[in-house]
Amino acid sequence: MLERRKHQAKKAFGKVGPRVDKSNKHPSPISLRLTHDERTQLLRDAGDRTLSSYIRERLFGESASTAFRRPAKKQNRPSADRVALAKLLGALGQSRLSSNMNQIAKAVHMGALPVSDDLERELEMACADIKEMRNTLMKALGRR
Repeated sequence: MLERRKHQAKKAFGKVGPRVDKSNKHPSPISLRLTHDERTQLLRDAGDRTLSSYIRERLFGESASTAFRRPAKKQNRPSADRVALAKLLGALGQSRLSSNMNQIAKAVHMGALPVSDDLERELEMACADIKEMRNTLMKALGRR
């Protein structure tokens, strides 16, 4: 009877046991259906560990849980300066400066705002200053 099963397994898998695809870097996952209560108990028993590491530890012992431990991922958190710069850039965008400058330009074109040479120079300087602030912030954040 046992020989017959081995023969059937060889027919189905080519060898005894399931075929393992060695071209894959990681073996295929194993899934397991649990009841709600069983999963709740596993989560409670795992504590602050992941379910995967807890189950490995239970199956293979404590030494196995350290053998499978992945290196800590590099934290990609922005520095406090970058956060402050990003907030500043956002505030500049929400300040409606560009909208106000556009309204002034419309008033000038309609003739509702008398433009002297001094006012024109001041408006051009204000535009240049706003553009410089934006460009400086974008450069500090590593953006184009």
